[in-house]
Amino acid sequence: MKTTIGLDEDNHKKSDKQKEELDEAIEISFAEPLRKPDAYKWQSGNDNDLAKSHQNDFHPSNPPYVPKGYRVCGGCNRNINYGNYLGCMGKYFHPECFRCHACSYPITENEFSLSGKDTYHKTCFKELTHPKCEVCFQYIPLNGDGLIEYRLHPFWSQKYCPAHELDNTARCCSCERLEPVNVRYISLGDGRSLCLECMESAIMDTGDCQPLYHSIRDYYEGMNMRIDQQIPMLLVERHALNDATTRDKNGFHRLPETRGICLSEEQTVASIQRRPSVSGHRLVGMRTQPQKLTRRYEVTAILVLYGLPRLLTGAILAHHLMNAWLRLKGYRNLNPEVEAGICQVLSYMWLESEIMSGLKNMPSSSSTSKKGGKSGCENKLGEFFMYHIAHDASPVYGGGFRAANAAVNTYGLRRTLDHIRLTGNFPL
Repeated sequence: MKTTIGLDEDNHKKSDKQKEELDEAIEISFAEPLRKPDAYKWQSGNDNDLAKSHQNDFHPSNPPYVPKGYRVCGGCNRNINYGNYLGCMGKYFHPECFRCHACSYPITENEFSLSGKDTYHKTCFKELTHPKCEVCFQYIPLNGDGLIEYRLHPFWSQKYCPAHELDNTARCCSCERLEPVNVRYISLGDGRSLCLECMESAIMDTGDCQPLYHSIRDYYEGMNMRIDQQIPMLLVERHALNDATTRDKNGFHRLPETRGICLSEEQTVASIQRRPSVSGHRLVGMRTQPQKLTRRYEVTAILVLYGLPRLLTGAILAHHLMNAWLRLKGYRNLNPEVEAGICQVLSYMWLESEIMSGLKNMPSSSSTSKKGGKSGCENKLGEFFMYHIAHDASPVYGGGFRAANAAVNTYGLRRTLDHIRLTGNFPL
């Protein structure tokens, strides 16, 4: 908005004729608001409209005059009887009363920003309305079209510059949040990084994972889906999991990042026998041991990627235990969408039960422990993993889950499984 500054000396030497003349010198116009960016990938950022106001001095030789008592300051509501004053938005102000709505200090610059009827220093208004990147903590720059464009994680609402998706900024392999410049993520040594929150409950070796594995088997038994076979479960490194996935003949549908597999072939894999320790921001001291897996039934073993939080590790185990249950119960030659979909439903159901029990048994302390109660941070991670399952864009895992979940919600789990056994498809 453009405004003008009026100067009234109340020069009593002027003639009465001059004092009766009113000089309209206030010109108001609205500046073009900042345009908003379009949508993209996850979610586009929208910034508040910005309006600029420019103050131009009246020429002191021809100051406007308003009769005494007519000019009332829009800031302090007192009469302006003499001295300098400002004209803005159809009102008058003592210079010291024309203040920033954010910091409350007088605006003395020649330019200011206007939002509705509130005035701001340009810097204060930018601080309030121009989004900052939550990775580099700088103002998000304008793109080539002069628009503020940023990325926003749909669950965590982490806002960041688009450039950080291309500049090798570390992303947590569990929760997907980018590494801020003031925090160091833990490097797992295989190209993956883990944020500190996920590291708090991360499971690092096969022995550490056994209690969780058996608790999920108990969960299945509680739903009358007992798994009689003692299926070996091993935590493995990324390259070992990828090798096993390549060799397994039943690995016909996988996520872009393989985190677990239900094996049906005889293989030798290196399982993690000793939990590594953290040195600086890296893990050291990992010990692995080759282990030959011999096929005796339809399922040879379940392999899970090491270094993931307890709830994510459990969700992966719940998924692949359902794979094992289907094979052991004679569900053969299922379409990928059907098998993956019903397995994701069991993973989702297990996460939901864990979060509900965690809310009931929330400890008073905000800390978290794999041996103690779950914290609010861990429950939030569980909610994210459920969100990720429900909103997965892949046709096999995401589309399969949504179809399976709709069937289970309508007909129940048991009737849905019976229908899959008979038809190979979900009931409609």
